[in-house]
Amino acid sequence: MAQEKVYEAEKTPSTVELDVCKSDELGEPPNGGFQAWAQVLAAFSIFLNTCVVMVSQYFTTKLAFATGIASTGSSLAIIYPVIINQLQPQIGFGWTVRTIAFIMLGTSVITLPFMRQRIPAPAVRKPFDLAAFKERPYLFANFGVFFGFMGIYIPFFYSEIYAKSVCKASDNIAFYLLAIINGGSVLGLLVPNFLADRTGPLNMQIVFGLVAAILAFCWISIRNTGGIIAFAILYGFFSGTFVSLAGPIMVSLSPNYATVGTRMGMALGSSGVGLLIGSPIAGAILRNHGWSGLQAWCGALLTLSYLSMLSARLAKVGYSWNAVA
Repeated sequence: MAQEKVYEAEKTPSTVELDVCKSDELGEPPNGGFQAWAQVLAAFSIFLNTCVVMVSQYFTTKLAFATGIASTGSSLAIIYPVIINQLQPQIGFGWTVRTIAFIMLGTSVITLPFMRQRIPAPAVRKPFDLAAFKERPYLFANFGVFFGFMGIYIPFFYSEIYAKSVCKASDNIAFYLLAIINGGSVLGLLVPNFLADRTGPLNMQIVFGLVAAILAFCWISIRNTGGIIAFAILYGFFSGTFVSLAGPIMVSLSPNYATVGTRMGMALGSSGVGLLIGSPIAGAILRNHGWSGLQAWCGALLTLSYLSMLSARLAKVGYSWNAVA
């Protein structure tokens, strides 16, 4: 039972710890060690990627909006930290995780029967297509995804600590900031995706990516509870497109549906690498340069993502600002 105390929510690395976490400080993860936990996370990643590709096979004119609706599930996951916060003191870490697993099992039983491959996969398909990177729109879009996912989740991981240490917010308000960001992203997943079917996913991502970058720089000047709550709502709304429009962008840059799976997988690989290294680097910057350095790092990454997506659009349609892209 002592092991259950090791992975309490407030001790989980990468979300609240400012120092580099070492395995000997945290002890062995319960029930199988690090390798077992890594396999669980990998399984979640494979399932998520499959769902994203599956949606793209059923829609053409309403693809972006359909993807946005499907992506709202990520925002509705705000229930999970609330469940952990409420149940862990009462029933412990183990049964709290099992409760979440039962919820996920129930929702999966409902959805999985409807997930069917509509377009048959080619008999032989390359898992990796280097030739795709010779197409400048696709190459720039991959850079956009990479830099975007390096920076997008930094406020998710660090806003709670910032609210406590700088804004002097109460523990309760600080804890629910992540839920507020996710709540704001619900509309951020639906509204821009609805418009993207008319304007083009690249055009919409460029606009929302620019605003998200500006908000990241504005984060530097926030010093009170009201300001950090307003930032959480706005950032949640404008950052949602990084998740919901990545798929439609890659579909729009693929020559046919036979290549969508490979190209989207390559793009998700880029996003995974960015997500893996972005926040740890932010933590190192925080230790050495303070909050302003971390916030500037976040803003710079989102600006690079915006510029990359803008370059992808220019490479695809040129300087025709009325073109759907």
